[in-house]
Amino acid sequence: MLGRVHSLESFGSADGPGVRYLVFLQGCAMRCRYCHNVDTWARDKGTLMSVEEVLDKAERYRGYWGEDGGITVSGGEALLQIDFVTELFEEARRRGIGTCLDTALQPFTRREPFFGKFERLMGSCDLLLADLKHIEAAEHKSLTGHGNANILDALAYLSDIAKPVWIRHVLVPGITDDDAYLRRTAKFIGTLSNVERVEVLPYHTLGAYKWRELGIPYTLDGVEPPSPERVQNARRILGAQGAPA
Repeated sequence: MLGRVHSLESFGSADGPGVRYLVFLQGCAMRCRYCHNVDTWARDKGTLMSVEEVLDKAERYRGYWGEDGGITVSGGEALLQIDFVTELFEEARRRGIGTCLDTALQPFTRREPFFGKFERLMGSCDLLLADLKHIEAAEHKSLTGHGNANILDALAYLSDIAKPVWIRHVLVPGITDDDAYLRRTAKFIGTLSNVERVEVLPYHTLGAYKWRELGIPYTLDGVEPPSPERVQNARRILGAQGAPA
């Protein structure tokens, strides 16, 4: 089993508990307007690596992880390579390595064969970092190119099976920072029994140069990062912790 890997990072401190080895997989079907990793979109790029290669590299840094650390697999959208991620996590479990999946959950469906594969993956996944990009379906589609019904269903399923989740919400002025939307988001999160943490991630423009390099129009030109006051407001409404403003 080979996976298409975009990049690897040895020391991550903001993508799950403890110090983590980060595996960014190639490929994403979503087209989030604020994406800072547009170079991960193409599904036919990246470096082909085996499960053993990835974990052998990761274990070189195991001494830094402590009790809470491990590996975090992100993207792109890691679930587009669900078979590879499953083998990677199952082998990580055999090696006693903690596993975390950073995902927007966009491929989720209860149809087969995906659902059976997702159930199997959850058997070796310790924690999910789940992006909740927008609570309103039409706004979500405008922001990402896709609806959100299956994402909300995925979060409900994860609650049903008591799989630990951290919710992440990117705060974009004029798009996701409306108080009414934030209150609806908080109300939805309140229906879930498995959410251990909520993080508000302030929008930034650090990846805008990649859009220009790839010749893709960046439609959020002129949108400034949210003020500290708006970030704190969102954190208060969502009951969030985490990333600094």
